Amino acid sequence: MAGWFTKTRATIEAEAKKTLGKGIFRRCVGCSETIKDEEFVRNYEVCPNCGHHYRLRAPGWVELLLDEETFVEHDANLHSKDPLGFVDSKPYPTRVTAAQKKSGHTDAFVSGSGKLNDRDVELGLFAFHFMGGSMGSVVGEKITRTIERGLANKAPVLLLSSSGGARMQEGALSLMQMAKSVSALGKLREANIPFISILADPTTGGVAASFALIGDVNIAEPGALIGFAGARVIEQTIRQTLPEGFQRAEFLLDHGMVDAIVPRLEMKAHIGNLLSLWLD
Repeated sequence: MAGWFTKTRATIEAEAKKTLGKGIFRRCVGCSETIKDEEFVRNYEVCPNCGHHYRLRAPGWVELLLDEETFVEHDANLHSKDPLGFVDSKPYPTRVTAAQKKSGHTDAFVSGSGKLNDRDVELGLFAFHFMGGSMGSVVGEKITRTIERGLANKAPVLLLSSSGGARMQEGALSLMQMAKSVSALGKLREANIPFISILADPTTGGVAASFALIGDVNIAEPGALIGFAGARVIEQTIRQTLPEGFQRAEFLLDHGMVDAIVPRLEMKAHIGNLLSLWLD
């Protein structure tokens, strides 16, 4: 068995979930402390000891960001099709069905209207647990509709990204969603309606290369992985060693790619302050 020091971060995170008590306790990958699982849940998947940020599911984000019982979901009836008849080790429709059962969502994006500090907003959230938050035609359509509702209602648009990028099973149709979403944002900007982009771990591929990094304000979570291609691919392409921390939120802040790094538990207050300064 490999020694602790040889294990990858992914292996450590997987083993952290196998602590005594079958889910009652969890070992934090950030500080190695064993903490009750309920403390992570109560703290919106942020370690109460060291502040390490784990991925938070869409319902948790809705609860964290919006005023209580104000969220009204839209477009939940949209379902992915299989335009290419794509098959790898499994047919694409089989993968979609499995992802729906596992995640509880119809696709990798949840959108709706709600209030943040009693202000109307349009909110869109990636569900990373659905096929790695990949962006196919349904996701692109729901993002575009979220932006269009913001335009129609003159309400700020908040999009939270956590995605591996475009969904390969839909080929070029998934890549078209990049242009589609950015085009919709252009109309929002012309109307001087705020678009705030929240970058969670990971925000990569076609999502990072389109709408995620062109917010009027780009806010990242601490330690979030943000970038287009993977670091190993870039190193092999340019034949150079990348700087330490490359593609992490802190590196992007230092190089002007994001405007702020905000801990999750402070996110609602930070966005509320931004909107007050902007609109009041």
